[in-house]
Amino acid sequence: MSQRRAKTSPVKLLIEERRRAIAERVRQEKRVTVDELVSRYGVSAVTIRGDLEALETSGVLKRSHGGAVARDEAQDTPLLVKETRRLAEKRRIGEAAARLIDDGETVILDSGSTTVEIARRIRQRKWSSLTVITNALNIALELSGLPTVRVMMLGGMLRQTSYSLVGLDAERALARLSADRLFLGVDGLDVAVGVTTPDPQEASLNAMMVRAAREVVVVCDASKLGLRSLAVIAPVSELDRVITDTGAMQADVDALRDQGVEVTLV
Repeated sequence: MSQRRAKTSPVKLLIEERRRAIAERVRQEKRVTVDELVSRYGVSAVTIRGDLEALETSGVLKRSHGGAVARDEAQDTPLLVKETRRLAEKRRIGEAAARLIDDGETVILDSGSTTVEIARRIRQRKWSSLTVITNALNIALELSGLPTVRVMMLGGMLRQTSYSLVGLDAERALARLSADRLFLGVDGLDVAVGVTTPDPQEASLNAMMVRAAREVVVVCDASKLGLRSLAVIAPVSELDRVITDTGAMQADVDALRDQGVEVTLV
């Protein structure tokens, strides 16, 4: 009897964990009800409604009577949703990228669900000194409180879907800086077009990041290879390295290597 109760007892999660789980459930099943979420997570209906309201504000879903439904699929997917997808692959990519960083370097971390995994690996290492330039609020918070890691935050206008700062103020701040490496998360990487992202302002700032760094490292899971998004950041000729997962098609890998790009599969 005790085993049966253990199997059916609600799963207790932290707020952010629960909201990510709800976001993934909506993405997979297209709809959820308040009652089923109350039963699943062992919290009150008021708490679940608060979760759904927060997720709707973030653009993850649309609230409906008694629950919520999936939002219409758009190119510019909210970061909260991206973080639930291909998480194991992104963690491996983040680990491989962080191993490239040497003590004393200055690196740029673009906003994204893969680049935040690099920041999490940076937290786990000991540094004599490291400077991280970023336009991402979540990455800045991830690295806050580390005494030997200096975080330089670019200003600008906040994009709600990505927690990133973009626009003229961000570009002016970046124009005065340079870096050893850029770790760039992208929504699409097509050999013929280059690296792309849905937002033109983000693309403009990313292009400046490419010019500011001595080495450009694209970090993306294999699902992004061969895709094109609205705004072009840079052609493949401006990339030095791509770190992706072992699910990448061999043809995509070969095409990048033929263009002189070093490809690391993890």
